[in-house]
Amino acid sequence: MKPVRMMSFNVRYDTAKDGVHNWAHRRRLVADTVTYHDPDVVGVQEAMTHQLRELETMLPGYEWVGDARDTVATSGEHTAVGYRRDRFTAEGTDTFWLSPTPEEANSVGWDARHPRVATWARLRDRATGDGLLLMNTHLDHRGERARIEGIRLVLERLAALVEDEAVVLSGDFNCVVGEPAHGAASGSPLPGGRRLRDSRRLAPHCHGPTTTRTDFETLVPDMGIDHVFVSDDTEVTGWSAVTDRDDAHYASDHLPVVVDCEC
Repeated sequence: MKPVRMMSFNVRYDTAKDGVHNWAHRRRLVADTVTYHDPDVVGVQEAMTHQLRELETMLPGYEWVGDARDTVATSGEHTAVGYRRDRFTAEGTDTFWLSPTPEEANSVGWDARHPRVATWARLRDRATGDGLLLMNTHLDHRGERARIEGIRLVLERLAALVEDEAVVLSGDFNCVVGEPAHGAASGSPLPGGRRLRDSRRLAPHCHGPTTTRTDFETLVPDMGIDHVFVSDDTEVTGWSAVTDRDDAHYASDHLPVVVDCEC
């Protein structure tokens, strides 16, 4: 496969309480950030239905897949996967809930505050025929057990899905390196003797801060909670926490993470 650029981006849900930093003031900056860094594949978190529809309009080169975590509310958040339609086709995709009943829509798992989901997409490179399996998720921000059980479920599903293609696991883990959910993913086995590795540790150089959180105006230290894992047969050539902003704010309360790979 040709080089692949991955992006994981928590775009922050649309809420009036953000005032001058709410979605209406940031949506163009979010889209411009994606456009400028030009990822081949992007996993977003917290994108409400209308936000995802707006991103579809502003980023016409991408196809988006994934269901809302709350199928009752019309504006439920998504952990959607976007991919360049001129490069990839999707051979399969699904969304499941991080709970003891993962096929039950809206189910809340363990000590989580909200329903949480993961979306996967099996992509095929149009030019080379090579495959890429991407899983994108958002672990709970309150419940530690929910994070641990949620990532275990994600890893089990991922191992059951993967064939011989390259693997990427992206998302907002709501935990830093060394905490249990991150530790569960690091080194997690895949079929064929492969394992998942944190792309940051595989990169020959990393660019940007170690934190991936902002308060829209400044960086929040010691909050590197957005992660991209890859199968260990993937060569990571670069990792970056993107600090692009305009005069008023960062594009979100999270920095996007960009990873360059040779799959």
